Amino acid sequence: MDETWAIVELFGHSQIAGLISEEEVAGAMFLRVDVPAVTEGREPFTRYFGNGAIYSITPVAEEIARRAVEALRPRPVTVWGVVGPERQIEAGMDHEEELEF
Repeated sequence: MDETWAIVELFGHSQIAGLISEEEVAGAMFLRVDVPAVTEGREPFTRYFGNGAIYSITPVAEEIARRAVEALRPRPVTVWGVVGPERQIEAGMDHEEELEF
């Protein structure tokens, strides 16, 4: 698959838009979606989806994909809980930092 701009509908009634391509990860093919930064203060990010997560893909012009990003406002992962609600580790934290409970 060549890179193309698209709006991707996902199972779970969510959508994401950006520049899509295929990429092999751990021996399996994934859809890669590069979401551009369309407003000041927002960083571009990349998400990967397995084929079972995708309901449909609609190729569109770059301008339409960028407008969709503005409307959908997808966000990258910024915080993930790995040890329960009382302690959360922020993305980018040095993996060698010691957790205190």
